[in-house]
Amino acid sequence: MTIAVERLDELVTALRTVLRDEQILTSKPDRYNRARVPAPFPVHRWSERLPDLAVLPTSTEEVAGVVRIANDLRVPVVPRDGGTGLTDGAVPLRGGIVVDVKRMNAIKELDLANRTVTVGTGINMLKLNEQLARHGLFYPDDPASYPCSLVGGRIGTSGWSLIGSRYGHTRDLVLSFDHVLPTGEVMHVGDGVGHKVSKSSSGYQLKHLFMGHQGTLGIATAATLKLFPKPEAELSPFWAFDNYDDAYACVGALARAGAATFAGAVLFDEWKVAYLRRDDEAYIPQPGDVRALVCAVMYGYEDEVRPAGKRLFRIAKEHGARYLGDEISQGDWAARHDRYATPLHGRTKAGQVVPMSWHCEDAAINYTDLPSVTKSWHEIVADLRRRTDVFDDWGMFAYTSGSTGVDYLTEIDVGIWEQQLDDRAWEMWVKAKRDLAAVALAHHGSISACHGSCREGEVDLVPDELGRGFDVMLDIKRALDPNNIMNPGKYLLDRAYEAGTRS
Repeated sequence: MTIAVERLDELVTALRTVLRDEQILTSKPDRYNRARVPAPFPVHRWSERLPDLAVLPTSTEEVAGVVRIANDLRVPVVPRDGGTGLTDGAVPLRGGIVVDVKRMNAIKELDLANRTVTVGTGINMLKLNEQLARHGLFYPDDPASYPCSLVGGRIGTSGWSLIGSRYGHTRDLVLSFDHVLPTGEVMHVGDGVGHKVSKSSSGYQLKHLFMGHQGTLGIATAATLKLFPKPEAELSPFWAFDNYDDAYACVGALARAGAATFAGAVLFDEWKVAYLRRDDEAYIPQPGDVRALVCAVMYGYEDEVRPAGKRLFRIAKEHGARYLGDEISQGDWAARHDRYATPLHGRTKAGQVVPMSWHCEDAAINYTDLPSVTKSWHEIVADLRRRTDVFDDWGMFAYTSGSTGVDYLTEIDVGIWEQQLDDRAWEMWVKAKRDLAAVALAHHGSISACHGSCREGEVDLVPDELGRGFDVMLDIKRALDPNNIMNPGKYLLDRAYEAGTRS
């Protein structure tokens, strides 16, 4: 708790002017539950990142009222949606108020003619798609955390979708949204000021500014989303390879094939295959000589998916691929969401199974740089593992980000034995994260393509990546949030308020 008891009483009294008592949560369990994330800070420091209280608004007006009060009283505000992020965007570093939007989960309008739906940002994609399926439609934002992440969190992180190569990612799928600024003012953000417009040249393109800010520029409360026909057919072949080089060549060829139904491709390296085989609860047994894997995914109508599939099968065969069969292919693709929750254990160097949490680093890397980045990242984690048994290398994925295959979300997964993690080991991990980010920048990539980069370690290099753009970020933060109440401590944006910064 970072607010003195007297000030907390003042805050609660003020919040009662816009919320009912049941919407204001001050108990220890409520506060701990809303500071919990899948890949937490070291457990022994968890209590340092608790909110002073949490609120459960049900409307844009209530969110705006809460933020206005917080701004008047100079109390930090942290938005929380599904809490599934892996870089602590929803973790309150300075206490204050956590705004939990889960009660803002209604479908406000389904427009079948324009193929849009307007929802409260507390709705999750699985629940939304259950409703849309009755109309033969779906919202194709498909993160690994699909069953539990919410639309608002996707906006706040500018999320990445597993099938984004065909349908686009969150930034492409969200047409517009209502947004509460750090002063409590409400604005509508879209192309122009449109609610259902997908392209405008009127003024600055503010929509992207208010996506991916990790809660530092306000809170999205209602969003209008693009809809697509629910796919009639889905094809997700898994191909096995004897070595990484052939698999790498194959995934590039598949992405460049230009099949209209191509929704994505994934490259699993040798470390990832070994990890899945030994410790993944969702693993479907494969032949023991498999060293690397490629999965391609096609969505669409039956009469377009099957011909495209034949083309991709032919390309895979030309690169030495071995098809693993329908059972493994369909099962493994279906397990893509399970893997978000199942990695709960890893192994020491001696092979002992121990409880471990899942941490990962992701970067946007051009196709031609994937082999070099893969090699360098594994060397960094191998060095960690040589020095302590706290860390385990869980291998790497590379996912296509777009339909042409120009760049890939490149991710290394690391198991961390939280119970054995102390400040020394945490500092080793933070340095490793910084080194991983440096490799991405040295290859002209971006520190993150998916999760964001506001956590210790990689965040240190954000100014290096953005250059003059980081100064603009500071200017924007200071102008829109003059009292630094929105999610303070993230993205190094506290520098906007330090003496000597540009004004």
